[in-house]
Amino acid sequence: MKTIYGFGKQHFFPFIFSWVFSFIDQISSAPSPPGDDQGCGLNFSSISYFPSGDCINGISEKITNWKGIPTSGCCQNALEVLTKALALNSLVNGGGDLFIKENQWINCNYPFKSQQNSVSIQNCGFLDLYNGSSPCSSIPFSTLKQKPSYRYVFDECASFSPWFDYGCGNCTDAIIRARNQLINDLGAKQNPTDKGICAVAVIVAVAASNLNDQSVLDDFYRCLPALNDKESDGYFKLKASVAKTILAILLGCVGVILVIILIKYVTKNGKKKHEKRRIKVKEMPAFSGLYRFSKAEIENAINYGNEKKCLGRGSAGVVYKGILPSGQVVAIKQITANSTSDSFNREVEGLSRVRHPNLVCLFGCCLEDGEQYLVYEFCSAGNLAQHLLKKDAVLTWERRVKILRDCALALRYLHHYVDGCIVHRDIKLTNILLTENMEPKLSDFGLAKVLGMEESKVFTDVRGTIGYMDPEYMSNAKLTCASDIYSFGIVALQVLSGQKVFELDLDARDQLTRKARDVSMGKRPLKDFEDPRLHGNLNTVDFESILQIAVLCVAKSSDGRPSIDIVFEELDKAWKNTVTEMRCRSKSATRSRSLEVVPL
Repeated sequence: MKTIYGFGKQHFFPFIFSWVFSFIDQISSAPSPPGDDQGCGLNFSSISYFPSGDCINGISEKITNWKGIPTSGCCQNALEVLTKALALNSLVNGGGDLFIKENQWINCNYPFKSQQNSVSIQNCGFLDLYNGSSPCSSIPFSTLKQKPSYRYVFDECASFSPWFDYGCGNCTDAIIRARNQLINDLGAKQNPTDKGICAVAVIVAVAASNLNDQSVLDDFYRCLPALNDKESDGYFKLKASVAKTILAILLGCVGVILVIILIKYVTKNGKKKHEKRRIKVKEMPAFSGLYRFSKAEIENAINYGNEKKCLGRGSAGVVYKGILPSGQVVAIKQITANSTSDSFNREVEGLSRVRHPNLVCLFGCCLEDGEQYLVYEFCSAGNLAQHLLKKDAVLTWERRVKILRDCALALRYLHHYVDGCIVHRDIKLTNILLTENMEPKLSDFGLAKVLGMEESKVFTDVRGTIGYMDPEYMSNAKLTCASDIYSFGIVALQVLSGQKVFELDLDARDQLTRKARDVSMGKRPLKDFEDPRLHGNLNTVDFESILQIAVLCVAKSSDGRPSIDIVFEELDKAWKNTVTEMRCRSKSATRSRSLEVVPL
């Protein structure tokens, strides 16, 4: 899975509202009205604009994005800056209008002029986003915020933790509902222009409500590209009659072909498929230590107390919290029917034969009526990424050393497994779960692969999470045990620096590793890489030794990376030093209390 059980592709940040741009072609050719930025009225001083890298040949170059929505590559980041400024303006004016007047709006080009001359309100097609252009553009923020019927959109977009993908899905669904409700309440037109304005109104209102929390605001704008997957107004340049005729012919041809294929499949392969399924079911009990749950048992566990609690979603399935009849709390992963991965078989075959205190335990599975479920031990403290993101509590230095040491211990067990090296292939912060006592458990073996005793490497399909994947493996598909070492090195650097990352892209990864190398070589002070929230409460010597081994782990070539034995040896030394320091502090505190003089 791409997060703890997550999703995610690389974002065109913050290229957000596909339907907003659906009217760009209609108005982008209009002449640019005169005006200067002094008449804008919006405050951009605290909002940074980053020019889009997709601006290649000027504003005239069009791109087709996702589901065929035409827009300009130059305007990807402009809309985010403008909506943030509108949100700030509304908040400063005591919850006033979400949009500004037309004579002000056409002058709001200040953030773009000095960096990309081709980007402007006029050229990007944003001329209609002013107060009075649509019923949706005249509603004040306070009115929208105070209406109980719109409360849900502010609630759903106010938090994206503990699982970003799940929270993002709820937020984008709420935005679409609120936009449609706004159109109906205000009597706006159902054309692309009014739809876009109403969507922007909802987004500006949500942004205004989250301005006091920068973390939530960043997550909100990082989530908005998902709206492009929710719906598309679409562009059809064929006449309706021609389009209908072509569609009817295509559907007819496809229908005939599908019927023929279905008949052949059922008659020739149906029996073989059922026999194969029966063989699988018979083979399942052979995996030692696994209990075969019935579908009824699974459903009862998930729906305990007449409620279903989702813990996370991913490309392979959905994870729910469950309670067994014995009262034991478990995590139940339902593998999606359309999943093309073989994560079910990989996890059953892998976790059924490995047992280690720092590996998530697989209790059982269910394969019934074509549905697949996996039942794991429940880790109540969530994952490591969540604890690095927490604002109200800081992960102590001692706890960080212990987590890294125990994860290295689990990885050493996998790499020295009796049947050959087990390569996890997806080591990352969100796949390190924590128990109630903050003991780490390496999870998600859906991509794991076993290298035989005689194999030092295999060539296989490239899978994993961008940002944590071995660059050598990504380029030549050569999988080795060193691929896990690289991923673990990235995790160690994140734990040392406290970098708040759920989805680490290649740029963020390269910045992290480059900074770590500079510090390890003495080009930058050690303080530059310390998590500032620790306030210096750490062992500098151990911090430096862990940093050095982590830098070796993220070497671009696998030949330059240490083995897991060396990694564990260094982390174990750091942990023993940490334990000694804790004991000394404890004895010192006890001695101080015993020397206190009590007056007679």
